[in-house]
Amino acid sequence: MTVVRKQDVQRSCAICHRTLLMGERAVRFTPGGDDWVDVCALCTTAADDHGWIKEGSPTTPIVPEARRRRRFGGLASLLETRRAEPEAHRSEPVYRRLSPDEQAMVEAADLFNDSAYRRTIAGIAKSLGDARVSLLSLSGVNPEVVITVAWDISWYQYRVSPDSPQHVRLAERGYELDDLDPRFTTWNGHLGGDGGVSPDIPRL
Repeated sequence: MTVVRKQDVQRSCAICHRTLLMGERAVRFTPGGDDWVDVCALCTTAADDHGWIKEGSPTTPIVPEARRRRRFGGLASLLETRRAEPEAHRSEPVYRRLSPDEQAMVEAADLFNDSAYRRTIAGIAKSLGDARVSLLSLSGVNPEVVITVAWDISWYQYRVSPDSPQHVRLAERGYELDDLDPRFTTWNGHLGGDGGVSPDIPRL
């Protein structure tokens, strides 16, 4: 008799890396080549945005036109970003008066919000509710901003590198808040209803 073990049937979403429940419907995609992965129903749009091919689709993927990436060249672009978020609870400071770390956090939030990960986080928030958000600017040869989005039972951590070809990437995920480095638990941001993140920067 063949014994089916839990590890033989356990599946996870290739986009949000959430373990799929027994019997949960998943869609199979290929990022390229002969490898096929499972994608949960909440992340199929993100897989399409990445140009992945859905099982049964034509072999040539249709990659959507890249979103216009807003760059922070001045005050006008910053205000344009915030006008698209009417739920923001504060008036935005003048961008040129922000500290370098604050500027980095604002730009990182904008890049994250333009990525497919925003919709992934929005889908998770529908199930888990309000989240804690941390944005931490890391100095170095290649400066990065670490964005952590956390609930009581799960957390996701993203690295945002404006100068990297892949601006946003999922770096780590976990289940216990105690597993997070204390540097990443200064909750200085908030999560919008659409999954977008914003730093809590006081008005100047």
